[in-house]
Amino acid sequence: MTTTKHLSTGSVPPPPVPGKIRLYSMRFCPYVQRVQLVLDAKQIPYDIVYVNLTHKPDWLIEKNPLNKVPCIELETGETLYESLIIADYLDDAYPQNKLYPSNPLAKAKDKLLIYRFNAVITTIYKVFYLGPTLEQDMFNEALNGLELFDQELAKRGTPFFGGSKPGMLDFMIWPWCERADVIRIIRGEQFVIPRERFLRLLEWRNAMKEDPAVHGSFLDVEAHAKYIRSRIAGTPQYDLIINS
Repeated sequence: MTTTKHLSTGSVPPPPVPGKIRLYSMRFCPYVQRVQLVLDAKQIPYDIVYVNLTHKPDWLIEKNPLNKVPCIELETGETLYESLIIADYLDDAYPQNKLYPSNPLAKAKDKLLIYRFNAVITTIYKVFYLGPTLEQDMFNEALNGLELFDQELAKRGTPFFGGSKPGMLDFMIWPWCERADVIRIIRGEQFVIPRERFLRLLEWRNAMKEDPAVHGSFLDVEAHAKYIRSRIAGTPQYDLIINS
């Protein structure tokens, strides 16, 4: 658990740490988690600065012109933003433990699946933030989107999309799969992911929880649920797990 608070308006960014990439983060952001998973999987030295996204530090826009996270700052002072751009850069710039397939066609197909997962992400957020009459329809739409990924695991015949160990596709979709049961906790038992329909994907999720790279950023579903509840209420509690 982090013991560092999210910096807000009026704060000063900590000085750079020599030999480390800096990751500007919000502890519950799934897009940031994508980047952290890549950093941990490739064992790239980094430090984290947490940012309050409601009362943003004045200096954040200097790091990222979109004024959001994730953003990384290199030792040269150069910055990059957008989770998929950062992930691709890290895989190219740090050759150890390549996360994309070496075959160009296989790599392109994995990128297509990452792109197609965006529809699942969009639908998941609608479940939380649309009215109750649309919740079940949106949940069913999300399940329909996940079927593609369950079928893809069956086609590949491997425990992970990356083969015998997680690859880039695994890590890029993991943050939302880590949070999948939050819907059930907040909205009720009618939002359980049916095991018989997603057997391979649920087995994949259990296997992902055991991966060392996942351990670095993993939070249990209750922690995610507490944060989502605070966000729905309009007062996101970025620091709720400090010292817990």
